[in-house]
Amino acid sequence: MPDIPFGFALPGGQPPDPNDPAQMQQFMSQLQHLLSAPGSGPVNWDLARQVAASQLAAAGDPAVSPYERNAVEEALRLADLWLEPASSWPSGIQSPVAWNRNEWIFKTLDVWRKLCDPVASRMVGAMGDLVPPEARAQLGPMQSMVATLGGALFGGQLGQALGSLAAEVLSAGDIGLPLGPAGTAALIPANIRAYGEGLELPEDEVRLYVALREAAHQRLFQHVPWLRGHVLSAVEMYASGIRVNREAIEEAMGRVDPTDPESMQAIALEGIFTPEDSPAQKASLARLETALALVEGWVCHVVDSAASERLPNVVRLGEAFRRRRAAGGPAEQTFAALVGLELRPRRLREAAALWAALTEHRGIAGRDAVWGHPDLLPSDDDFADPVAFAMNDMDLSELDNFDFTAPGGAEEKAPGQQDDTDGDARS
Repeated sequence: MPDIPFGFALPGGQPPDPNDPAQMQQFMSQLQHLLSAPGSGPVNWDLARQVAASQLAAAGDPAVSPYERNAVEEALRLADLWLEPASSWPSGIQSPVAWNRNEWIFKTLDVWRKLCDPVASRMVGAMGDLVPPEARAQLGPMQSMVATLGGALFGGQLGQALGSLAAEVLSAGDIGLPLGPAGTAALIPANIRAYGEGLELPEDEVRLYVALREAAHQRLFQHVPWLRGHVLSAVEMYASGIRVNREAIEEAMGRVDPTDPESMQAIALEGIFTPEDSPAQKASLARLETALALVEGWVCHVVDSAASERLPNVVRLGEAFRRRRAAGGPAEQTFAALVGLELRPRRLREAAALWAALTEHRGIAGRDAVWGHPDLLPSDDDFADPVAFAMNDMDLSELDNFDFTAPGGAEEKAPGQQDDTDGDARS
């Protein structure tokens, strides 16, 4: 990962040379522009996007070739055909596309904004609190510079984390969150090729397995209208309980010398955010981990069922993907260290076993009917005895008593999503 002070890079993606007056003048001009620009939130997302783009430019972001685009579309089309007998829902794909790494960042940035802004706002507030009360009145309008500086610091490092993540993700739904536009199934060919080389498996087989997972994600999120808001609100609720380590901020800011770009370059925000050790936060974490595990477990079960007799290396691929999701890649771990938020389904195997038990005892339609309302989903305790949950005779006519417009029902909104006059709140 290239070190870029505040995320700024000169041509070539390199930080400025302190001994080069021309480069330093260009850097200071960029910095002055940054501090004078009005902010629209706690994170400078324009800067985050610039940092990620600079990082990808330095590391390489291969363009999607016409052959790859066609191969992705064909793989998603075939994946949808294979999933037909394994799911009770029709295809959820409206647009099959191939993205490069920059496109993944651009297309998913709106969701990252919703997830990261609440955490960043607490960091920016904590930075402002470091200024002694008696000094705030003297600072006057300059106080806003503290917030701008905090937004820039967080935006720069978040951009680096997203740039690293963009070099690892295989599809739009790869990390279990509905990050992309609804109905858009997207694969990243360059990352799939690199991942397949690491597994020493044929690229077309790896591509098809990724396409199966992406197509399964699309079916689930498209035909369970409350799920998108449910998962994202679980992330947001957990993030709201992350506390700010003020001592870590003070230590980091104490190393900054405004006249020395290299001191800004050395700032690391990892460790500033930590989860609160409270019953409410533990409950939020359990809700988030259960939601992620249920989504990932359903996808794994359905995909493996659909591909079990079709892909030669399906067992090896399934195991590799389960380990990958359970452990998280290097970039995912960097992101977790930065914002204090892990997105790993810790009970993935138990969740997959639960969906398998439901399929065995209730059939495919009965299994998928459990997604009819969040109150029907298995709880964390049900993971311990999936057969007992599957054999519990639940009268699905009970759904008639649910208020699907209530919070948690069919019209649950994603964080920050506004009501639509036409009632379509699922995009």
